[in-house]
Amino acid sequence: MPKKLRLKFFTIVAVPVICVLGIIGLPGTFNQLKENLRERIRLGLDLRGGMHLILQVNTEDALNIETDLLVERIKRALEDEEISFEDIRRRDITHVEILDVESTKVRDVRALITESYSAWDIVNLFNPPNSFLLTLRPTVVSQIRESSVREAIQRIRNRVDELGVTEPVIQNHGPVNEYQILVQLPGVDDSARVREIIKSTALLELKIVEPADVFVSRADALKQYNGVVPSGKQLLQGISQFSDSSQPSQTWYVANQSAAITGKDLRMARAQADEFGRPAVGFDLTNDGASRFERITADNVGKRLAIVLDGRVQSAPNIQESIRSSGQITGSFSDQEANDLALVLRSGALPASMDYLEERTVGASLGVDSIRQGVIASLIALVGVALFMVIYYKLSGIIAITALVLNLIILLAAMVYIGATLTLPGIAGVVLLIGMAVDSNVLIFERIKEEIWSGKTISSSVSTGFGKAIITIVDANVTTVVAVLFLFLFGTGPVKGFAVVLFWGLLANLFTAIFVSRFIFEVIVGRNRRRESLSI
Repeated sequence: MPKKLRLKFFTIVAVPVICVLGIIGLPGTFNQLKENLRERIRLGLDLRGGMHLILQVNTEDALNIETDLLVERIKRALEDEEISFEDIRRRDITHVEILDVESTKVRDVRALITESYSAWDIVNLFNPPNSFLLTLRPTVVSQIRESSVREAIQRIRNRVDELGVTEPVIQNHGPVNEYQILVQLPGVDDSARVREIIKSTALLELKIVEPADVFVSRADALKQYNGVVPSGKQLLQGISQFSDSSQPSQTWYVANQSAAITGKDLRMARAQADEFGRPAVGFDLTNDGASRFERITADNVGKRLAIVLDGRVQSAPNIQESIRSSGQITGSFSDQEANDLALVLRSGALPASMDYLEERTVGASLGVDSIRQGVIASLIALVGVALFMVIYYKLSGIIAITALVLNLIILLAAMVYIGATLTLPGIAGVVLLIGMAVDSNVLIFERIKEEIWSGKTISSSVSTGFGKAIITIVDANVTTVVAVLFLFLFGTGPVKGFAVVLFWGLLANLFTAIFVSRFIFEVIVGRNRRRESLSI
């Protein structure tokens, strides 16, 4: 065998060996090889089973938080500058009012807002006089909405990672201005628990209760204020407690609207037991949060501190002394609930609440059926194509089938090595590739037959046939690869799965049709340069 052919031979042998090792690993028992194959080929949600969710992020919540933070910051800034005012309150999610500022300090307030809060436009109000209206700029509104979606994706990913779910899909979904998130979790069994953990906002807020009274009903709380909650305050319901008669009793609190501490100030959260041995969640604060917490609790000794989770007061202990860096959330938790709450607090509070727009649970049995049917469809296609090629092209048809099998081996190995996920549309791509893979060989064979019919020798016909067909094959495959790249860049999950299979399959097709098939023909023809016939 000539040196050039020997180099091709070793290359052709090495490629399938590397591919097979990548797919099933080192030789072993049949069960070991089967288990290796199952572990290395990653299956998508439609084949493995699991959860499919589409979530809507309520970005108005993020704007509310931003506006409340501004109210608190301006109050603190004016108090530090010893500037008196009647009130600072939120008008709506993008507007804040500063009412009745000390007349001699109006210019100072305007300068402070302009210099320190550039995201807000400020205009004068004339009723009451010496007042201002702050408006959050539209560009900043858009940025907050978009960042809340990005942050929600990261928080969900953190929670899913702690649950141990492998190969999740968590990404933006739909038009940008709809603020939706796609979540796909293969292999999830306890869907109810996962759903609650993902959706739980876990927005932790520590708020000072004023007055320190606990009310047994909403009506009793409103009586204290003639039916209207004062500006800067809010009415919060506590978790239901059970009395000796096993009847749930309600508790209501009037607390400051602005939170002294939020979940963003948490450094760590963990499940633990309270002083009575019941499940609870302990938390530690960051350095900045601890400093603010110490100052606020020192200024409010004797008052209640409401520990608010997702708008509900979990507990409201009295502040006996200043507290610096840690606290505890108690309530009617089970061990599992305490662990889950600690998990979502560690992963970070969602920047906004979310609604479920779509929810599907794909059973593992459905995935097994899909795989079985996909394999059957692929085998039927392979057998059908093989029969046609052998009957029509005889020995050359066997060469084409050899290249086709090698094509499929290279495709599976490529998906294993790059960590691609095989989906149901991906299996459809495999079936399509079986037909496309022999198409290149058909072009080559027909070119060779044309050269033979024109009176050329077998050796010359094979060489010329491959030379003429290569241009067409490369052109057809490269243009298809470009189309597949656009499918991958702009398509959704199932379309991307289809595109990945086609992309690597087409590249493998170029190798097998141009390199492998030609090598086999060169070996056959090289043994007898004066060959007068070819089985084609």
